Amino acid sequence: MFLRIFLSLFLCMPMSALAEEARPSKPKQLLLVSFDGAGDNTLWQRSRDFARKANIRFTYFLSCALVIAKPDAAAYKGPYHKAGRSNIGFAQSREESRTRLAHVWQAHLEGHEIASHTCGHFDGADWSQADWTKEMTTFRSVLSGAWTANDAAKDEPDGWRSFVDNGIRGFRAPYLSVPDTLFAAEKQAGFLYDASTVTRGPEAPVEKGGVIRFGLPLIPEGPKQRPIIAMDYNLFIRHSAGVENPSRSVEFGERAYAAFRAAFDRQYEGDRVPLQIGLHFVKMNAGAYWRAMERLAAEVCSLPDVACVTYGEAMEVLEDRRVQESSGL
Repeated sequence: MFLRIFLSLFLCMPMSALAEEARPSKPKQLLLVSFDGAGDNTLWQRSRDFARKANIRFTYFLSCALVIAKPDAAAYKGPYHKAGRSNIGFAQSREESRTRLAHVWQAHLEGHEIASHTCGHFDGADWSQADWTKEMTTFRSVLSGAWTANDAAKDEPDGWRSFVDNGIRGFRAPYLSVPDTLFAAEKQAGFLYDASTVTRGPEAPVEKGGVIRFGLPLIPEGPKQRPIIAMDYNLFIRHSAGVENPSRSVEFGERAYAAFRAAFDRQYEGDRVPLQIGLHFVKMNAGAYWRAMERLAAEVCSLPDVACVTYGEAMEVLEDRRVQESSGL
């Protein structure tokens, strides 16, 4: 009797409903937002405060020169440069460094990811593997001893040195310079992923040479929808030739938001390839690109089928998906 009732109900179901039941659900759309440099302490605070409200976790690609106080600058020497030189300067004081170190640690505790952007932000396009290795080693050494170097040894958090040695797993090269020597050095240094390459559009990361490679995508932007790297600096160059133009900040922010949102929607409504957006700790064109990112994140990161995650989290999610797909689950 029960079987007869079940069969009659099953046969009465619309075929469209049966097809919908059989169709596998889409995976969550991943959005990865990262910051290069991670210097300005007011932007550390702004990003962390925003993340709590918007349900997003960021990846901060930290340049270690920014935790070296200016009086100590001579202790750092990048490949082919004099001691005490850095393309992005140094912290102006030990107090500034200490504040930045506190942000780094608190961000880590809040679930954000800290990754490496080298130290002096030099272009390593012509560097050897040994040159990259030296800079990567310096990055961990500087960060490991940063509390002591900034007269705050007693404030160094428990677990800090283990975090520096084992918890920093990703790397992005300054200027997105990616010679083959970089990837070999990354593998040797124990980095699990690189985020320095550029792809024609959003693409899933690929493993090559023992390092998982994420690529910042080209996305259509502006009236002519010309492709551009999904990064604030590239928008800054296109919009105002790299010269601050605050009078057009609203216009530029709207253009950036429209490009980010359209790129997100194409993946969300399509194959749900992760979307990556990169920014710097600089409010270019009076903060136009930060506002665009924050607007997008506020709109999408709390949706049930969206996850705004770090690169490390994205690696784990994508690997879980691959295992499930290969097992037929």
